[in-house]
Amino acid sequence: MEVMLFNIEEFDIKLDTEFIGRNFIYCDEVESTNELLLNSKDFSQNGTVLLAEYQSKGKGRKDKVWISNSGQNLTFSVLLKGEFKSRKINLINLSTSLAIAQAIENLCQLNVELKWPNDVLIDKKKVAGILLESTSKNNKIIKIVIGIGINVNQPNFPGKFDIPPTSIRKEFHSIVNRERLLSEVLNNLEQNFDSAKDQSEKIMNDWRARCKMIGEKIKIIDDERIKFGIFEDIDEEGFMILRQGDLREKIHQGDVNVR
Repeated sequence: MEVMLFNIEEFDIKLDTEFIGRNFIYCDEVESTNELLLNSKDFSQNGTVLLAEYQSKGKGRKDKVWISNSGQNLTFSVLLKGEFKSRKINLINLSTSLAIAQAIENLCQLNVELKWPNDVLIDKKKVAGILLESTSKNNKIIKIVIGIGINVNQPNFPGKFDIPPTSIRKEFHSIVNRERLLSEVLNNLEQNFDSAKDQSEKIMNDWRARCKMIGEKIKIIDDERIKFGIFEDIDEEGFMILRQGDLREKIHQGDVNVR
C-alpha cells in the first residue's frame, strides 16, 4: 500500500483563510476526529482543523462505519464555535459538500455531482461524505463539528456498499496532491460560509446546479420508514421538498435513491 506522509508546510503555503485551518492539528491515528473536537477541552479555537491519517472508529451518518486507508485519503474535522440557529445547520451541510465539489472541479476538472443530504459523487460513485455533529447549551447550538471524509488516492474498495465508492485518483487516473486538495477545500469552505451569511440563495443555486436528482422520482428510507415521490427542490433551509401528487412534504433526513 502506497503511503505518502502529509506535508504540513506545503499545505500551509496554499491555505488562504482567515480562521479555518489556522489552528491545524495533524495526527497519525485517533478513534474519531469528530469525537475529539466535540469533547476535548484542549481544542477550542474556532476554525480548528484536525486531520488524522487513520480513524479506528471513523463513522458516517447513522453510525455507519467509514473505512479509509491510512496515508491515502483525507479524513478530518472542522470546529465551528458560536451561537447557531438550528434551521441554519443544513446550510452548513450544503456549503461543505459544495466546497468539496468545487475543489475537485478546480484541481482535476472532473464532473462532480451532489446527492442530498451530504454525499459527493463522481460518475454516480461516492467520493466523499460529511457528518455534522453539535453540542447545545440552554437550547442553543454553541459548537458544530463538520466531519469530512474524501477518498483521494485509495486505489480499490473491497466490500459491499449501498453506493459504490471511488476515489479522485481512480477517476482522474493520477495521484492527487492531498495538501493542495485540503487547502482548496478549506479555502472554499470559508468563502462559502461568508456567502451563506447574506447570499444563501447563491449557495443554494450552486448546490442545485450539481444535484441531478432534482425532478426525479425517488425513494427515501429513514430507519424503517419508506417514502416515494418526486424530489421537487430544496427549501430556503436546505431541506428536501418531496412531492406526492398534490401534496408536498419537507424531508429532514433519509437515504435517497432514484427509483
